[in-house]
Amino acid sequence: MSFENIFKKNLITASILMVTAPFAFADDAQAQTQQLETIHVQAHPLEQTAADFAVADSIVSQKKLAERPATIGDALAGELGVASNQFGAGSSRPVIRGQDGPRVKVLQHASETADVSALSPDHAVTVDPILAKQVEIIRGPSTLLYGAGSVGGLVNVTDQKIPTHMPDQGYEGRAGLRYNSGNDEKLASAGVTAALGDQFAIRVEGSKRKANNYIAPDYVHTHSHEHDLGNGVVEEHVEQVPERRVDNTFAEGQTVNIGGSWIHDRGFVGLSYSRREDQYGLPGHSHEYENCHPHGDELDCHAHAAGGAHDHDEEEHGGPWVDLKSERYDLRTELAEPFKGFQKLRAHASFTDYKHDEVEESEVMTTFKSQGYDARLELVHNPIADWEGVIGAQYNRQKLNITGEESLMNPNTTEKWSVFGLEHKQIGDFHVELGARADQQKIDIDSTQKDFSDYAISYSGAVNWAFAPDYILSLAASHQERLPLAQELYANGKHFATNTYERGNENLGAEKSNNLELGLHYEADKLDYHVHVYHNWYDSYIYAATTDQHDNFRLVDYTQDKAKFYGLEAETGYQVNEMYKVGLFGDYVRGKIDGANAPRVPAGRLGTKVNAGFADGWTGMAEYYHVFQQDKFADYEQETQGYNMVNVGLSYAGQYAKGNDYRVYFNANNLLDDQVYSHASFLSNIPQIGRNFSVGVELGF
Repeated sequence: MSFENIFKKNLITASILMVTAPFAFADDAQAQTQQLETIHVQAHPLEQTAADFAVADSIVSQKKLAERPATIGDALAGELGVASNQFGAGSSRPVIRGQDGPRVKVLQHASETADVSALSPDHAVTVDPILAKQVEIIRGPSTLLYGAGSVGGLVNVTDQKIPTHMPDQGYEGRAGLRYNSGNDEKLASAGVTAALGDQFAIRVEGSKRKANNYIAPDYVHTHSHEHDLGNGVVEEHVEQVPERRVDNTFAEGQTVNIGGSWIHDRGFVGLSYSRREDQYGLPGHSHEYENCHPHGDELDCHAHAAGGAHDHDEEEHGGPWVDLKSERYDLRTELAEPFKGFQKLRAHASFTDYKHDEVEESEVMTTFKSQGYDARLELVHNPIADWEGVIGAQYNRQKLNITGEESLMNPNTTEKWSVFGLEHKQIGDFHVELGARADQQKIDIDSTQKDFSDYAISYSGAVNWAFAPDYILSLAASHQERLPLAQELYANGKHFATNTYERGNENLGAEKSNNLELGLHYEADKLDYHVHVYHNWYDSYIYAATTDQHDNFRLVDYTQDKAKFYGLEAETGYQVNEMYKVGLFGDYVRGKIDGANAPRVPAGRLGTKVNAGFADGWTGMAEYYHVFQQDKFADYEQETQGYNMVNVGLSYAGQYAKGNDYRVYFNANNLLDDQVYSHASFLSNIPQIGRNFSVGVELGF
């Protein structure tokens, strides 16, 4: 029997045993009751303090998420070093330090999402920030616990669908309503955890959202149509028409989660079911290049010129849209003192059944289906020579099948087996953290193309030096190896969302990078500041290189080359008095591939912010930042103009009954009604939402 089969079977067996283990251990009469540790960063398996963070980790709270956009990329776009590759209002992924797609892993409570969002920016990430407890941006050695290649960082969306503790009053919950004027968005969310006896708890939660096409300032849409003049002569007319709303940017969807847990004095074991449905438009989608195909390293589009393409009338039919459905099952457990030598055991297993149709004129044109399995086991060991740490193993399997007009590749199955570890120790004024990960990946492709099989080794280290009171100097270094996606190996077809014809390269190897990050931190009573500089060197960066172009349609070939990304992030805050705190912030990233500008690198940003805490529950915020013009653009890209952003907010928090709180908030966004174009997006030529106002209420009970 092969190593892979042994690994897979043993890990799945171990995960099942560990999920059922609490039942056996909970009745141990000699076991001592132990309070489960409080974990501020939920994805991190160890209890952390400020001394552990050698890099710029950050946490976005539920309070902030309630006021932010409903897609994960846009919800995090305001964080330092983070942009969004927004594709309309229905889909976005975070861009961290110039990296996106497979280099920015998005986790659902530390497990794989098993969707197809990494394949294309028009595919939604199936996590719901509105229902999240918090969202964590994790960097440094800790990232190797969950995957390799997330050089900029990874995102963990901490959910609440499996209860981990008994509610104090027998039940607890939260509900919210929100309206936004920029797209007529109406969003409702609610969740409640209730006790069923002394040791069982159930969680029910859900959200529903509906938004129209959004408003953009000074938006001009290009309309083109042809007139048949007879005798084989066709005349094309192009006109610029001002429009108030950006066509085909609607979005609606709903999510329902149901979970239950048996909770005892040493941990819990729980099961949950999730169902998500989304419908959203694909702006900028074009079929005018349907008949383009590669001829060697050049595009042949003469059939289009002869009028052979299908006629897709976006004005009449509203353009293409995505109809998405996803079902997910999660089984999760934690157990304190599972056996001698270990403090805690964590196990998690999940199954996801995902499907989305791309629909045009009421006809399904392309269908994406994905089935994903994920099993994970972690063991936190007792200190060894003052080293605290965790070891673990993970198995992941995803079966992908694309059918229809945009079938980029044949059906394929990706299997990955991983082992990992993280250790840290305090040595005088130094805090040291070490991480390592080994991955074995196999991809079976249903074609004559050769299957893929390879392994990758990644390791990382970080140190914090408290060299003076209130000061910390940090250094993080890593070598990371990312194994290629099936799309990068086997793609061969048109992709109209990005206006490309993609060709994979079955000879790709692991993407290898060496990375450094230096930080300076100061924390005092009134003044604080944080500065981070980083540099990433790639020996074999995997990217889609443009080989030829016809109008706006490009032929791209996946290849590997040397690349480097470097940048700066800085922020400072000063507590003027008990009421006001002012701050400055900025970030900048520069990317080059083989000496040329890397594509879709976000522009630099510089801004200031004021936070105010008034009396009697009132709080306020005002911020201004400038996003600079992006003139360091790649071949076949265009310069993106800069813009100014002014946002203000006001909220009031109080109690409507004993122990029950509420919060009302009002936000004014993009008050200057500036035109916003994102260079990090494939739709950098389509403006984002203009001036908009949002109002909402949250109730806790």
